Amino acid sequence: MQQGTIIIDAIKQLQEQLAAREYVCDDRLATVLYLSRQMRRPLFLEGEAGVGKTELAKVLAEVEDTQLIRLQCYEGLGVAEAAYEWNAARQLMEIRMAEAAHVTDRDAISRDLYRRDMLIERPLLQALTQPKSPVLLIDELDRADEPFEAYLLELLAEYQITIPELGTIKAMYPPMVVITSNRTREIRDALKRRCLYHWVEFPDARRELEIVRRKAPTASANLSTQAVEFVQRLRTVELYKLPGVAETIDWVNALTALNVLSLDPDSVQDTLGVLLKYQEDVERVMEGEGKRIIDELKAAAIIR
Repeated sequence: MQQGTIIIDAIKQLQEQLAAREYVCDDRLATVLYLSRQMRRPLFLEGEAGVGKTELAKVLAEVEDTQLIRLQCYEGLGVAEAAYEWNAARQLMEIRMAEAAHVTDRDAISRDLYRRDMLIERPLLQALTQPKSPVLLIDELDRADEPFEAYLLELLAEYQITIPELGTIKAMYPPMVVITSNRTREIRDALKRRCLYHWVEFPDARRELEIVRRKAPTASANLSTQAVEFVQRLRTVELYKLPGVAETIDWVNALTALNVLSLDPDSVQDTLGVLLKYQEDVERVMEGEGKRIIDELKAAAIIR
C-alpha cells in the first residue's frame, strides 16, 4: 500500500512538473508517461492534430533538463536523412590523398573510408551518442513510408543502429523516445508492440479552459470561457477537420488582438479562418452551425 502511494505521488509530481511548464495533462497520460520513463520504453502517441502530442515531448525535455532531438517525418524519408550518411566529400579526399601517397593496399584504403569519424550523424544516430539521455521525438510517423517503420524496429527494441560497413552502435545512455501519429494511415503492429501506447483525446472543457488560460493569459476570463465552450460544441459538428487545442489557443489570442471581450456572430464569422483550416468547414459554420452554437450558449447563459 505504501509503495502504491509513492507511485501515485510520483505521477502527481510529474503532472505538476509538466503544469509548471504550461502543459496540462490528465491522469491517464501522466501515468503512461511515468511508465515510459520507468520502463525505458518508447511512448507512442496517437490522436488528432493539435491535441498536444508534439508539445509533450518538448516539455518532457525541459522536465528532464536534457536535449530534445527531433525527427520530422515525411514521405520519402530515408536512412540518410534520418539516421546517418557517409561523408562523401571526405571519402573522396581520402582516396586522392592515398593516390598521391602511392598507397596500393586497397583493404587499408577501404577501412579508412569507413571510419567512425567519416559518419555524418542524423537525428536517430545523434540520439544514441549523447553523453546524457536525450528526448528523441519521432514526429508524425504516419507521414513516412512503411519501410521506414521497419528500419526503426532495431532502434526501438535495442536502442542501437547497425551500420553495414562499420558495425553496431549502441546507446550508452538510451534516449527517451516519443513517437507521434495523426493516424492518417495505420502504423504496423510490429512497431506498436515495442512501445507503450496512448490515444491523446481532445480535452474536456475544464482542462481545455485551464490550458487556454495558461497559453493565452492576456485574454479575459469571460472570452476564454466562451471560446472554449464554443469549440467544445463545434467538435460535435461533422467537419472535415475538427479544431484542436492549438487552434483554440490561436483563436483566443486572435480575438484578444481584435479587442473582442465577448463572442458574437460577427466576431466568430470574421475569425473563423483562425479556428478552421478548410473552406468547406468555414462555409458550414457560417451557414448556420456557428449561429446555432451561439444561440445555445446564450440559452445556457454562457453568452449574454
